[in-house]
Amino acid sequence: MDMKTLDASAAYGSALNRATEQQQTGVAGAAGGQAAQGAGGFGALVDTMVTNVEDATRNAEQMSAKAVAGEAGLVDVVTAVNNAEMVLDTVTTVRDRVVKAYEEIMRMPI
Repeated sequence: MDMKTLDASAAYGSALNRATEQQQTGVAGAAGGQAAQGAGGFGALVDTMVTNVEDATRNAEQMSAKAVAGEAGLVDVVTAVNNAEMVLDTVTTVRDRVVKAYEEIMRMPI
């Protein structure tokens, strides 16, 4: 396995753990709201992942601008860009798996 795959797996696992923790706290805190929490769980996960992509991309752009201005080193820029790429790869992988699962469900006989 290459390093990119391991990084993507680790990021996906940590996002899943955060979503599970959020869902467990929400269910424990809101009795009777289990159906609403379950419906928002996946949406909250997607929202969190999109926010992570935005933050990582913004950070990479800021580090690149700082490098042009001479305020940041090359290592910082490469690290920020690599992080943004890893987060985007993770979101793309999750999207692909969701689409694949949807296609499998649609192929099921009624």
